[in-house]
Amino acid sequence: MQTIFVAWQQPSSREWIPVGRLDRYRGEFRFMYTRGAKRAENFRPFGRMDNLHGTYYSSVLFPLFANRVLTRSRPEFSRYFDWTGLPDYSIDDPLPILAVTGGLRGTDPIELFALPQRDTSGRFAIDFFARGMSHFAPPNVEAANALKPGSKLFVMRDLQNEHDQYALCLRTNDPSYLVGYCPKYYTQDICKLLALNPKGLTVTVKQVNVGAPLTMRLLCALDAPWHEGFEPFSENEDMQSLATLDGQ
Repeated sequence: MQTIFVAWQQPSSREWIPVGRLDRYRGEFRFMYTRGAKRAENFRPFGRMDNLHGTYYSSVLFPLFANRVLTRSRPEFSRYFDWTGLPDYSIDDPLPILAVTGGLRGTDPIELFALPQRDTSGRFAIDFFARGMSHFAPPNVEAANALKPGSKLFVMRDLQNEHDQYALCLRTNDPSYLVGYCPKYYTQDICKLLALNPKGLTVTVKQVNVGAPLTMRLLCALDAPWHEGFEPFSENEDMQSLATLDGQ
């Protein structure tokens, strides 16, 4: 089951706070709020989903999320889907598309990210677009554009980052260029995995979408051992559901 968390940017501090989770349960889409919705200052529930402790179901994707996936009738959909790097069988499933694209929409204060799951080999594996490329100088973007699928990227701590104490940069090998950041929602867990086995974690280029917006330019694949006792986001109280999950 794919689970996607919903982050909302608090206007006062600019902090991105997880406030909800979306998944599919017994053939329906399911949404519920998380503890971050209570911590976030001035957060208001989304539309008619106005009970922070409620659980909401729908046979079709909730409008809040459906509006964040390009419709197949749009002429640019084929190119957009190609940029995601997803297999063809995912073309009619909005959850994987939202998971990799983040559902980003202009200056909208909402971003989506997936709960990592063990892959078929029992490993921690996530695909993500390199973040922060719009803040880099043209030579760095050109270096990213020149990368080839399978190229190895190296992870570096950005210890003085004011916005994320776990911030991780991505660099090329030789010559060395910064080409992006790991998504902030995963950095704490990635740092934990690096501490457990730094050589066991790898980041490679999955594809380079030359001509795509910078937010979808460099698609990366991260792979690491799934260590015994490790659970993604286990230390983040904001991601704990306010409602009781069915079956638990």
